[in-house]
Amino acid sequence: MCSNGCGASADRGQRRAKGKSDPLDAYAAADAVLAGRATAIPKAGDGIVESIRALHSARAGAVKARTAAINELQSMLITAPVVLREDLAGLKGAKLADTCAALEVSGDLADLADPAHGVRAALVHLARRRRTLTTEIDTLDGQLQPILARVRPDLLAVRGVGVETAAQLLAVCGDNPDRLTSEAAFASLCGVSPVPASSGRTTRHRLGRGGDRQANRALYTITLVRMSHDPNTRAYVERRTKEGLSKREIIRCLKRYIARQLYRILTHPKTQPTTRKDLAPTA
Repeated sequence: MCSNGCGASADRGQRRAKGKSDPLDAYAAADAVLAGRATAIPKAGDGIVESIRALHSARAGAVKARTAAINELQSMLITAPVVLREDLAGLKGAKLADTCAALEVSGDLADLADPAHGVRAALVHLARRRRTLTTEIDTLDGQLQPILARVRPDLLAVRGVGVETAAQLLAVCGDNPDRLTSEAAFASLCGVSPVPASSGRTTRHRLGRGGDRQANRALYTITLVRMSHDPNTRAYVERRTKEGLSKREIIRCLKRYIARQLYRILTHPKTQPTTRKDLAPTA
């Protein structure tokens, strides 16, 4: 897909005949636009949703870096000196990081030459990095929440939709969600369109493997929240389980239903379009 979201890309025949690379894909995309084969409307990227997308992107990067930091900390602990492993045995996640951040570290070079002190210092740095990233994530959440609450309170009011998932879904749709011609197109964009996968006497569907994977993840998160806390969804899961559907098939059905519900909200907001002036603090 071309970088501006036009949806044009080299078809499979072209790729088999001419190969695949970024320059070839760019040429094929331009050729598709000139020939009129590419009809998708790109995201506008000139409104408040673009600001939400940028903040959400920064948050996603911080979350990824925090996960890498805690994974590295836990991996380093595996080969740490016995004394450290015994002191930190049984601790995981945030509790492990908080304990490591509070460890005393000598700044003397002679001490740091000792593996016991060197590994201890590394654990402290990783733990403090995680703490810093957590603060950054909380700050970004604090910036996203009031904007979303002011711009799209109807979206946040949907059961299972939180600040992170709302920001992700808005980023997928862009500032011009009317470019999504139907709820089926939105489902396809999110990778939740049912694909026939029947064989013999078995009639079933599976989810598509295409689409925006982060939008798919957002729908999956909303589905899990509803399966845990929404009585109607839990009753649906119980009924479909008795009918013989697997958990994976039930989740597929729920994701498709949620995509249909969210499409109506995203393309027909109950609130009026909000400008930068509207977001200014009120007296």
